Amino acid sequence: MKVTFPHMGNLHIPVATLLRDLSLEVVVPPPTNQRSLSLGVRHSPESACFPFKLNIGNFIEAHEKGADTILMAGGVGPCRLGYYAQVQKEILRDLGYDFEYIILEPPRGHIGELWEKIRRLNGGVTVKQVIGALRLAWEKVLALDAVEKALHHLRPRVVFPDQATAVYRRSLEALDKASGIARIRAIKVHTLDELESLPRRGGPKPLRVALVGEIYTVLEPFANLSIEERLGKMGVEVCRALFLGDWIRSNLLLDALRLKGGMDVKEAAKPYLNRFVGGEGQESVGYAVLSARRGYDGVLHIAPFTCMPEIVAESILPAVSRDYNIPSMTLMLDEHSAETGIITRLEAFVDLLARRRGQRKEMEQLERIPGD
Repeated sequence: MKVTFPHMGNLHIPVATLLRDLSLEVVVPPPTNQRSLSLGVRHSPESACFPFKLNIGNFIEAHEKGADTILMAGGVGPCRLGYYAQVQKEILRDLGYDFEYIILEPPRGHIGELWEKIRRLNGGVTVKQVIGALRLAWEKVLALDAVEKALHHLRPRVVFPDQATAVYRRSLEALDKASGIARIRAIKVHTLDELESLPRRGGPKPLRVALVGEIYTVLEPFANLSIEERLGKMGVEVCRALFLGDWIRSNLLLDALRLKGGMDVKEAAKPYLNRFVGGEGQESVGYAVLSARRGYDGVLHIAPFTCMPEIVAESILPAVSRDYNIPSMTLMLDEHSAETGIITRLEAFVDLLARRRGQRKEMEQLERIPGD
């Protein structure tokens, strides 16, 4: 059995670690690229959403490297993720790819079902072995999240943003290879120190923009045209609403115990959207509200084209912008998204935020001037 799975940001690092520690042979697909997209678009229904198509491309490229088993997440609610695996399985079978599919549905309190699927991967695995593998993978998730948060904070503040990006990429390679918790923690500390040591630029504080939206397009740089890096180079601090650890806590850990996470976000969304609409639709609205309350300069909402939960969020965000006086912009992404067009819209949005900040400062200075 040679197991593969789709890319989503840096998810491949902890997942590959987990599977290898369960004594499985892992085939990580090549990083999602233009060929992955071309393959996915060619063999997917035109109406399928962007992540679906990129997943198909990942699986075909993994098959070319010898993979014969696909590990795929399931889903609940209106989001189409819930039937990705079934449709993808039929498409790949029609193309002559004889994959075995193992679908990991959200546990929803049924730990036994998850355990049975783990045993399907490796019948000889012990509880102790699973716990050890999970601990190591989770430690990598925590390290990745910490490094990414530091990168987002420092990239717009350092003299040479590309240096910060280079440090980050070296840390990804090191974390991928790390085989012990002590080593993982040492890499994290070293990376954070290295980022902090980079020379800083002077000038005003960077603009702060909240990045909200559907989890795949938020986390996968190929899908979002490396939007975080582009904004950082424009002098903008990206405050991402969701990180890998948040997604795992909500969809696996808390769900397995039938606990609800992110209640502060859901409470913030309530006046505008008081029910689950699938995916991260409710969270997108809630994080936009919280970001406005925290004094962010703007909200950038990204999602796959035709994503129903995010279309609901998109229709609500103008009301949040109006009520909290915070600009927001939505980018719907698919295989037709043009890099030049996205950059132009980002530049215009950043210019708008900079002008608004300048106008606020002028008003504050006028208010401090004593009257005649």
